[in-house]
Amino acid sequence: MADTPQDKTAPTPMVLIVDDARDGRESCADYLSFRGYRVATAEDGEEALDRAFELRPDIILMDLRLPKMDGLEATEILKKDERTRAIPIIAVTAHALPTTHEDAIAAGCNSVITKPCAPRELEAAIRDELGTGSVDGNGA
Repeated sequence: MADTPQDKTAPTPMVLIVDDARDGRESCADYLSFRGYRVATAEDGEEALDRAFELRPDIILMDLRLPKMDGLEATEILKKDERTRAIPIIAVTAHALPTTHEDAIAAGCNSVITKPCAPRELEAAIRDELGTGSVDGNGA
């Protein structure tokens, strides 16, 4: 049997949520945990690197404006390291300018979502990047 999220014996995908805004980070973590994902969090770019290297999440949601090290620099470092370069990174940013999106893609992000976004939109983007259905197998 394939090791997929729909396989109840397979581990569910781990999402690393990187956001300096505590409320946004916690609400996203709560929603994704409720939906069946394993979740880890980081509040700045340096912590994001530490958590990514330690945990090797299946996907990273990366805020771009972060203290200590911004999300673009953290993404560039992750994409240059053989341990983490294959992990999809979704930039999640409040900046809707086309140049912000272009900068995120140039840094190595796989896609960009503009805040605020609906939780289901965020989950759909995660499923798209991972090439999976829903964690619970219901596709919703």
